[in-house]
Amino acid sequence: MAGMTAAPGADRSTDSYLPEHGNGGYRVEHYDLDLDYRVGPNRLSGEAVLTAVAGQALSALSLDLADLRVRRVTVDDRPAKFTHRAGKLRIRPAAPIAGGARFRVRVRYAGNPSPIRGRWGDIGWDELTEGSLVAGQPVGAPSWFPCNDHPSDKAAYRVAVTADTGFEVLVTGDLVSRRAAGAGTERWVYERAEPTPTYLMGVHTGRYREVPLATGPVPQRAAVPPHLVAPFREMFGRHDEIMRVLCGLFGPYPFAEYVVVITDDELDEPIEAQGMAVFGRNLLDGTRTHERLVVHELAHQWFGNSLTIGDWRDIWLNEGFATYAEWLFAEAVGERTAAEHARDWHRRMRQAEPGLRVADPGVARLFDEGVYKRGALALHALRVELGEEPFFGLLRRWAAEHRHGTVRTAEFTALAEEIAGRSLAEFFAGWLHGTEPPADPGF
Repeated sequence: MAGMTAAPGADRSTDSYLPEHGNGGYRVEHYDLDLDYRVGPNRLSGEAVLTAVAGQALSALSLDLADLRVRRVTVDDRPAKFTHRAGKLRIRPAAPIAGGARFRVRVRYAGNPSPIRGRWGDIGWDELTEGSLVAGQPVGAPSWFPCNDHPSDKAAYRVAVTADTGFEVLVTGDLVSRRAAGAGTERWVYERAEPTPTYLMGVHTGRYREVPLATGPVPQRAAVPPHLVAPFREMFGRHDEIMRVLCGLFGPYPFAEYVVVITDDELDEPIEAQGMAVFGRNLLDGTRTHERLVVHELAHQWFGNSLTIGDWRDIWLNEGFATYAEWLFAEAVGERTAAEHARDWHRRMRQAEPGLRVADPGVARLFDEGVYKRGALALHALRVELGEEPFFGLLRRWAAEHRHGTVRTAEFTALAEEIAGRSLAEFFAGWLHGTEPPADPGF
């Protein structure tokens, strides 16, 4: 066993844009998180148990964890040496781990969780006026639990949260138990069986009322502050129809339920999570002004959540698809055709700052409007190129064949070429890899 070492670049991933997030040498199969949270002082203590498989022989490994204090680390129930700084928890087990072996890391930690500051603002665990939320995309997960923070490392989860009585606790998973825990607290336990990336997990606490959202094809419910129930019902009044339309377009909804959380604070954008979406109260204006965002977040359950990108450069596979879903729903209910949306946005994108490549936008423009709108334009152009039946067959096959998996742009373009029965290299070179949309879109 002598001579075993940490994986080369053990504290880095192979991601094109965010190599400092994620770690080499292993894959996580399951996270078991036992958390205790006090809302008033924003105090979190936890024990995380990660079950992982070594990709090679290891004498050390690392996890992503932000500014929370680590109290103890064990590997396979034996105390391990560790250091924790600059967002990395580096661990040296008492005994080396053989390649291919399954092992278990236990981390006890505590502190006052806060967002991780970066080029996209503050991302992660955030205090609300009464409660808290997690905005995980793309680098917020380490703000509240130790993890392998890369979208390609999808795992199952069990999350138990003990919190103050009077606060609802919602976790991106299926609720399996809720009981009094003593001393004015309740314990909530959620399980997420489907493979899930770290950035799509979240814990949300607040004073909420449960409101039915729709009934089929899976349970759909919402957690809403009582005084916002009326504007919520207006904003989400067509959710049953939205779900039915998207299931018809993309295939069966990929999870057991869908939960919407309305915070009693303002949010710049809705928050995407696995089987869940979080909206700020500022989007409830008593009308359906922001209904397109309701469609967008639901579409992410197929594209982004069930199908998760393997590298952040491929983010158009999330955002372009969810944006095109907005256009498809408007078309399905007779409000405005996708072609009308496409012509409008093609004109705008031709006037936008050039230089963005949809399939490789660069880390600085990861969430650029062009990734969303030009990604949707590429899909509409592909619809015209393939024809109606082949195009929508492509969307359903894409969602079905990669259900709960990890995807890359090359896999999508290969499937499109298979369905087309010919090379589409020139087409994708213009729409995905060019620095501006083709001058003549063909629609």
